[in-house]
Amino acid sequence: MQIETSRGVTERRLDHYVVRWIMKQVGNPNISIRLWNGDEFPVTEARPVACMELRGRRAVVELLRAPGVGFGECYSKGLIEIHGDFPAFVNEITAALTRKKDRSYYGPKIRSILRAISANSHERSRHNVHHHYDLGNDFYKLWLDERMVYTCAYYDTPAATLAEAQVAKLEHVCRKLNLQPGQTVIEAGCGWGALSMHMAEHYGVNVIAYNLSGEQVRFATEQAAAKGLDDRVTFVHQDYRRIDERCDRFVSIGMLEHVGLANFSRLGALIKRSLKPEGFGLIHSIGRSHPDRTDAWITKHIFPGGHIPSLSEMMKVFEPHRFSVIDVENLRLHYARTCSAWLQNFEAESERVAQMYDDEFVRMWRLYLAGSMAGFQSGTLQLYQVLFAPHGNAHVPWTRHYQYRHQSQDH
Repeated sequence: MQIETSRGVTERRLDHYVVRWIMKQVGNPNISIRLWNGDEFPVTEARPVACMELRGRRAVVELLRAPGVGFGECYSKGLIEIHGDFPAFVNEITAALTRKKDRSYYGPKIRSILRAISANSHERSRHNVHHHYDLGNDFYKLWLDERMVYTCAYYDTPAATLAEAQVAKLEHVCRKLNLQPGQTVIEAGCGWGALSMHMAEHYGVNVIAYNLSGEQVRFATEQAAAKGLDDRVTFVHQDYRRIDERCDRFVSIGMLEHVGLANFSRLGALIKRSLKPEGFGLIHSIGRSHPDRTDAWITKHIFPGGHIPSLSEMMKVFEPHRFSVIDVENLRLHYARTCSAWLQNFEAESERVAQMYDDEFVRMWRLYLAGSMAGFQSGTLQLYQVLFAPHGNAHVPWTRHYQYRHQSQDH
């Protein structure tokens, strides 16, 4: 009996030691740990923001084997439970990891370069898009705004709702592009078509929009017909690499993250042959303050084939083809607020989502949305809008005043 007690004490000490070691690798976040045997202890001396319960040694094994993927999969499967404020917990973990990673630069940069070796083929891109965007329009309708805009909103006033901020984003992009009636616009990766229809309806342009998601293209085509815009907007269910039209403006909102670093220069070449000499374009993309790999759990379960570029990596689209970068804006905190609004909407509909899919899906998407919000709040993630023009184009605005003149009139 005494031998069994001693063995139990030894196992307990070992469990504590291993878990504390894991937390050290994470950056010692201000949380507490609860083990499967009821033991609970804080990681630091600060007041814990939440408690992470490990419901069995399997969770520890998974965390040791691959911390990022292990946590995401264990949480999704219920092997890890969070007690307390879930977004606060994710914020704390993300902030701790960010502080730890801030000490290095070249290691993450090398890993990002190695990531570029793997290019997304046409077939692989189609599979990747289907994995995320063809989950069903009814799913996304539950928590997006009424226009189904699934990219960073623009909160131009503190009191703006998500829907208002998404319209403000559409306007912000249109003003930056300095759209004129009768122009031809190509949009690469158009989502459910909100920007294409907004440009046609409010700026009198003709839009050709490319998208690999069949679900999104069907929805967008139906909406354009219902709005009487189908004579000015054409939605093409095809890879962006099939674009062969000429245009006055080129725009891509939230697609670059899916292109793959190895294809950035190819995208630039496509834009160069599509964009007229006096035209210009805009690319809006999630980014990083320095090169690094995309989180392994995200690429495995949420965005396969994705790569979140640093600003220097984004230049691989522009520099090889001598584009002039006119303007760069970072909307990082706008995206944190956008993700917060999505998460609130998602939680309000979580029971319906569970009925459509299952509890594991709900937990997975809760973690994805909360993690995205935390990434933008901590600075791990950025949101870049890059305005550019063909080399030598002198027909560009002299100042940024034109981007805000409509706003100043409205307010």
